[in-house]
Amino acid sequence: MSIDESQVTAAFGAVTDPELRRPLGELGMAGPVRIKRRRVAVEVPLPVAHYPQTDELTRRITRDLGSLAGVEEVAVTFGTMDEEPRARLRMLLRGEAVQGGTQHAPEDGHGHGGQLGHEDGRPNRFMHPRSKTRILGISSGKGGVGKSSVTVNLAVALARMGYDVGILDADVYGFSVPKMLGTDHDPIILGDVVIPTSAHGVKCLSMGYFVPDDQPVIWRGPMLHKAIQQFLTDAFWGQPDFLLVDMPPGTGDVALTLADVMPRAEIIVVTTPQPAAQRVAQRSAFAARRLKLSVRGVVENMSWFTGDDGTRYELFGAGGGATLAADLGIPLLGQVPLVTAVRQGADEGRPIVSSEPGSETAQAFIAIADRLASLGPARVYRKELSLR
Repeated sequence: MSIDESQVTAAFGAVTDPELRRPLGELGMAGPVRIKRRRVAVEVPLPVAHYPQTDELTRRITRDLGSLAGVEEVAVTFGTMDEEPRARLRMLLRGEAVQGGTQHAPEDGHGHGGQLGHEDGRPNRFMHPRSKTRILGISSGKGGVGKSSVTVNLAVALARMGYDVGILDADVYGFSVPKMLGTDHDPIILGDVVIPTSAHGVKCLSMGYFVPDDQPVIWRGPMLHKAIQQFLTDAFWGQPDFLLVDMPPGTGDVALTLADVMPRAEIIVVTTPQPAAQRVAQRSAFAARRLKLSVRGVVENMSWFTGDDGTRYELFGAGGGATLAADLGIPLLGQVPLVTAVRQGADEGRPIVSSEPGSETAQAFIAIADRLASLGPARVYRKELSLR
């Protein structure tokens, strides 16, 4: 049986790149196809020389082309794009924001609706008011409650459920998400477009990719605000189902920036069981509500430690999460046990939801992620939309 070259070409162009999550043909990454007897050889021009996930891309191409009638062998080689196709790719990634704005333009003629970045075509389509993306700000009133580990494991849990997920590490001064997520490469820079890194099925952007690990970030508020804006407007996020924002502790500049540039953000408050932590976390929730951000639920971390004898030891007391949720009139989304594996996984870049998905703690994160997804997005009420 002879191989249908047009069928091979179409299948090759339809393979999804694991990094950009778009078909190779659309990205300009489907190069020449050569067929000799029952062997198919294809070339993939990459945007940059050290492009991530080429092993996974090879696996996908080999699987899809190898399933075609008459194909017994698939050979994949990689090259690097010339400047012209790279420029077209950059324009494509930037252009998604413009297309998104055009498709959903309001009828009053104000095509961009005041959304950050749409005026110059930045790739921030998910920030449009009618975007499907749910933006979840993971917040706490104080440090040391495990907010970043909750963010990372919730993101991985949502990704394992089949959602398209990203993390924006907005804790600019105390960035830790890159290490916890275990990303093995820096973001890709294509001119004025930044492509977030990816690990465990989660896209990520953090200040940790741009400064040495031991270098402090000493900025005033306006610089912090500008950095977060750039993470949003200069990065190609696509249109994820969930974007989790790892917020710094407290009620300062990042909360103000989040309310300013992402008014649809939903806040999840992380606390530990003791009353002192619960009272401080409550301030974070009150601040979010004052900024017109919807507070959706509470996650209680470090709720108990289970000993070898099966006994639960409540090292930090009990009831703080439930009390906070009741006081705020929102659900307690779940309680996460205290285990060494969470700390080890954070240090080694192996989130427990990925490394030990059957464990008690991983199952707690998965249950919280499932409940978050089932809550649905918050409704945003504005007085200017009231009926008369």
